[in-house]
Amino acid sequence: MQDVANASLPGADAAHPAGRYRLPARLLHWTTAVLMLVVWPVGQLIDWVYEIEWAKTLGYAVHENLAVIIWVLVLLRLAWRWMVPPPPLPASMAGVQKLAAHAVHAGLYMFLFLMPVVGFVATNAWGFPLELFGVVMLPDPIGNNEEAAKVLSWMHEYGAYALLGLIAVHIGAALFHQYVLKDGTLQRML
Repeated sequence: MQDVANASLPGADAAHPAGRYRLPARLLHWTTAVLMLVVWPVGQLIDWVYEIEWAKTLGYAVHENLAVIIWVLVLLRLAWRWMVPPPPLPASMAGVQKLAAHAVHAGLYMFLFLMPVVGFVATNAWGFPLELFGVVMLPDPIGNNEEAAKVLSWMHEYGAYALLGLIAVHIGAALFHQYVLKDGTLQRML
């Protein structure tokens, strides 16, 4: 069996001699992933503890503040990706798989960028300003607007399910490549 940790992976090029993503891209990816492991469940738990004021307040604070961090990380990831494009997908990968990989990545970036924005505007539309880490009051973009708040909250809730679905496809594809195809694709991000 090939020692993937020391070997050149499919997709190696001059910018990525081992076929791996550069360290900044890997750190941004895994930091986002870990934060999503907190943000999504906390967002779901808020409904369960809604009647317990301190728990609801803490849940919103954790969810909203970490979502802002995720949003900033996504901006950094997009800037890095523009400056240092990712390694090419393995040549052995079928065209439809490459198309699917690009579509899922585009969807992940889109939802990871939009979800915090929609959640932030929805919160403000319900009349609750966002105070970042209890220090910086973020501007209120639309003011108190219950009709807009309902629509934005619906978008945020169902967008979260769409994002979760994309994450599941992304993880499933990585595991498929690792354990079925055994083509080293997962090691590109490790």
